[in-house]
Amino acid sequence: MKKADMKVYRERLLLLRARLRGDVTSMADVALRKSGVETAGGASMPIHMAELGSDNYEQEFTLSIMANEEDQLGLINDALQRIEDGTFGKCTDCGGVIPKTRLNAIPFAPCCIKCAEARDLNGGRAAS
Repeated sequence: MKKADMKVYRERLLLLRARLRGDVTSMADVALRKSGVETAGGASMPIHMAELGSDNYEQEFTLSIMANEEDQLGLINDALQRIEDGTFGKCTDCGGVIPKTRLNAIPFAPCCIKCAEARDLNGGRAAS
């Protein structure tokens, strides 16, 4: 891949990483925020049991999204490292070229479509 192309993908990855970091931070604030009525000791108590259930569900849902975004951040950091190593755009499984159409859609994609499909069939592991 040409250096100019790598520079474009590097910028995209840096922007995506910055956006995801901001999202994760704001989601963490929301997930960890306490809702309800403050007691005399400053603790927060839910107003009703149904609210407690809703709050718990929302917190679990937000934490699940955060975990997914943390995974994406890891993939982005790996892609940035591949740019530094000069291996960006090459499939990490078969060594083939990852098409630019795939990288334009998923700039942190570590492998070509064929290998990605094989990983899906193998439960996320690279084909042996």
